[in-house]
Amino acid sequence: MSDVIKNAREIIQSYDGPKLRIMEVCGTHTHEIFKMGIRNLLPENIDLISGPGCPVCVTPVGFIDEAIYLALEKGCVITTFGDLIKVPGTKSSLAGARSEGADVRPVYSPDDAVELAKENPDMQVVFLAVGFETTTPSACLAVKKAQRLGLSNFSILTANKTMPSAYKKLAGSADAFLFPGHVNAIAGNSVCKELTSLGVSGVVAGFTANELMTALAVIIEESKKGKPFFVNCYPRVVKDEGNPAAQKLVESVMESCDTEWRGLGMIEKSGMKLRDEYADFDARKKYSVPDIQGKPNPACRCGEVLQGNCKPTDCPLFGKVCDPIHPVGACMVSDEGACAAYYHYGPSINLN
Repeated sequence: MSDVIKNAREIIQSYDGPKLRIMEVCGTHTHEIFKMGIRNLLPENIDLISGPGCPVCVTPVGFIDEAIYLALEKGCVITTFGDLIKVPGTKSSLAGARSEGADVRPVYSPDDAVELAKENPDMQVVFLAVGFETTTPSACLAVKKAQRLGLSNFSILTANKTMPSAYKKLAGSADAFLFPGHVNAIAGNSVCKELTSLGVSGVVAGFTANELMTALAVIIEESKKGKPFFVNCYPRVVKDEGNPAAQKLVESVMESCDTEWRGLGMIEKSGMKLRDEYADFDARKKYSVPDIQGKPNPACRCGEVLQGNCKPTDCPLFGKVCDPIHPVGACMVSDEGACAAYYHYGPSINLN
């Protein structure tokens, strides 16, 4: 590994083997690779493609419609991370619902939503729980705190997801994955190791320039061996066992369920929902939310971008009718979205 670290740039720039498709699962990796200029170092036979590693991006349209229903029809105060507010639903966004009188408030953490409910017992506060293994523990802590405080005016609308089933769904989409370091820091490496038996290769990567360059160089070197591989290139943070305390917390509050991913469809056992003993904090049950089937804008290619089937610049809306101020799809809204990364850091855009 030390030789690869030392010679990472040379290994990357001198690669002259067959076409190598590497999927950046994590949206933060996509943005950091752009910002650091790493893409400019890649030879033509290395293709970086973006995957479904942005939780806001893979949240389906129907979830936004559910949140709008709770805000406008049930009078709930919707609390959420800021980048979810502009994500389009079927007919509108939470920002649009707010212009119609909905009370939608950005928060920095689910604990902020619990405190809002505690300080305002007349409000029915709903937190939109969106995220992967990294952020799910904080939602679970919020539910346990609300239960401990005896709050009857706090609940969460879950869209929490886990990555392993998505990796399997995308097994043929890339030659190797850049696995997200913060997810593996919680979940551990066992699943990624098991994926090699399915022919899925990848490395866990950190977020600095050296860590990302090393990860790409390791993929190149391991790919030359011609067999599936897994390497942890982020050992200072990621351990094989992950974070057992966080895993135990989530298991005590939530259980797996089938769930829909934008672009990937329904994936079995890839979602998380509250266990029956926490049903009082499940917004869908508490407010009898009907089955809402969201309809994405048919002109938006966000779903294909998340599958790695096209680049953001392949979408005819990109940079023209779709931009960060007026987003058509979630991938342009999110701070981790691939379309936003290409817009802010990619090649110059013809806006005519």
